[in-house]
This record gives sequence, structure tokens and C-alpha cells, in this order.
Amino acid sequence: MGRGRHSVLAAAVTVVCAVTLLGAPGTAFARALPDPAPPAAPASSSAPSLPPSTSPSVTLPPDQDLEAVRAELDKLYHDAAVATDAYNLADEKAKKQSAEITDLNEKIAGEQRKLDGLKERAGAAASAQYRTGGLPPEVQLMLGNDPQDFFDGAGRLLQSQRATKSLIEETTRAQQDLELYAGDAADHLRELEAGRKAKAAAKKRIKQRIKEAERLEAKLEKRQRERLAELERQAADQAQSAWLSTGILDELKGRASASGRKAVEFATAQLGKPYEWGAVGPRTYDCSGLTSQAWAAAGHPVPRTSQQQWQQLKRVDIKDMRPGDLIIYFDDASHVGMYVGDGAIVHAPRPGRTVTLAGAGTMPILGVVRPTTG
Repeated sequence: MGRGRHSVLAAAVTVVCAVTLLGAPGTAFARALPDPAPPAAPASSSAPSLPPSTSPSVTLPPDQDLEAVRAELDKLYHDAAVATDAYNLADEKAKKQSAEITDLNEKIAGEQRKLDGLKERAGAAASAQYRTGGLPPEVQLMLGNDPQDFFDGAGRLLQSQRATKSLIEETTRAQQDLELYAGDAADHLRELEAGRKAKAAAKKRIKQRIKEAERLEAKLEKRQRERLAELERQAADQAQSAWLSTGILDELKGRASASGRKAVEFATAQLGKPYEWGAVGPRTYDCSGLTSQAWAAAGHPVPRTSQQQWQQLKRVDIKDMRPGDLIIYFDDASHVGMYVGDGAIVHAPRPGRTVTLAGAGTMPILGVVRPTTG
């Protein structure tokens, strides 16, 4: 890529970021920090006290105060993103465990029917022995008068003994299988219950963090919110410019595969749709819900959460990434976006935002993964 084209692309991406990040700045997430204490009242909030205005000529707080607000919001939404990943993972596990429990219940029912049938056969054999006076077949044969009957009966006796042994062995195996399946089902039920508790805890944490963020934002006047949005845009632009200044676009040479193009087409078709934690479309998405559905539409299902995508998909060097690849952000892999080319990603940022385009370098990059091996 020539220097002139690089300059044009860099300028274009900067314009894209400035426009598209207006409603969804890429810096909505920050590295994990200790949980802030939930504000009991405005006076005790960890954010600076911003008194309500009664006049259009209200003096805005210094930028450093709004920067503190922005940092606090970033922490809250990042914590919500981490909890969202935990929620999604617990939800996926619960679905899998429920399906396995259903399968085990079917196996238990089948083994129980089999065991019941074996018991009926054993009961029939016992009844037959009772009708012959309780004498073992060997004694009955020895008491017979006809030698030929004795030899004929001896063959039948051997068959009967083998059948009895087989019946006993089969009954024992069925009983063991039944106990094994029942034990597995009990283990899965315990795991399912633990998963439900983890899912409920994550859900509670998500709602708490979002509520705290909304409470903090509600303290701001309209002009303060506008200034805060401007500071967020500036931070995003600075991060993107710093990333582009490394010459990364000059290094990128990969072209999208056919499936990568399909994934990008799906993801960009969702632009403007609201973010919703735990959502996988079609009306709302969270970050990994968008990327997982995009690649499912391209014919290559990927893991549900950003952390699973980072752990399980093929990793590629940033300089080798191509449209459709997934960029994982932050040290805890709590956010993911899809690279669309020319230094930009499409992603679902956070609550209160919509699916949007952003600069790929507006958040700390952990690494890049590729859903396909080709």
C-alpha cells in the first residue's frame, strides 16, 4: 500500500471514527480495576459531585473532573462486560447440560425397560422350576426311564444353563448401566444448579453496574454529557491515530476469504441495532453475540463468548489479519469486534449504544483470531 493511499485511508478512518463513534465511542471499556463502591447518595459517590444547574449559564466542571467521570463509567461498563461474558458462558453450559440430562433420562428409561424385561424372564424361569416341584433339571433327567430322553434332555439342559448364565450377566450389566446413568444425571443436575446460580449472580452484577453507570450519567447536565461525549471521541481518535501511526495498515496484506466476506456482510447489516447484554439477535446484540451470529451466518459457527473465542480459535498476527477476523480486546478478553478492513471494526460496544463502526485501535488489543483455518 503506497504512502498516498495510506494517508487517504488514515484520514478516511479518522473521519469514520469521528462520525460513527458519536453515538458509540470505542473507549466505553477500560482495563479491569477494583469494583467501585456503589454510591449510596450523590454526596458519597466516587465520582465528583456535579450540582444540578438552574441556569443556562451554568459553569461546566473542569475537563479533569469529567475525565474522572469518564474513567468511572469505563470501569462500570467494563465490569458489566466481564459479567456479561460470565452470564453467556453459564447460559451456554446450562443449555448443554440440560440437553445431556435429557439424553441421560432417555437412556435411564431404556435401561429400566430392559431390566424389567430381564426380570420377567427370570420370573418365568423361576415359575417353571416351581411347576416341576423345585427339582433341578439334572435330577429330573437322572430319574427318567428313557436313556434317549436323558441325552436329549442333557443338550437342552446345557442350553438352559447357558441361557440362565447369559440372563444373569445381562441383568447385572443392565443394573450397572442404570446406576451409571443415574449417577451421571445426578452430577449433571448439580452442575446445572451451580451454573444457574452463577448465571443469576452474573445477571445481578450486570444490572447493578449498568444501574450505577446510569445513575452517574443522570447527574450530568445536557452540556456536561455533550462535553463528556466529546472527551470520549477525543480519546478514541487519539488511540486510533496512535495505532495507525505504527504503520499497521502498510503491513496488512490479507484479503477476506469468501466466508470472511459473508461474515462481514452480516455484521455490517446489523449497524444501528441496539446493544443488549446476552442477546444474539436478530433485533439486539452484545459484542460476542454479534460476532458469533455473523460467523454462523457465514457457515462457520464459533464459540459464544469473547473469552471462548480467544481461547479456542486460531490466533493470527495482527499484521496478517484480514476482514472477518475477530479482534479480542483487553487483558481479560472481555470484548470482541470484527475487522472490516482499512483499520476499522464493526462491534456492539456497550449498553446504551448501537452496533457501529470504530477504529480497530481504539481499545487495547489482546490479539486476533480467525474462525477458519484457510
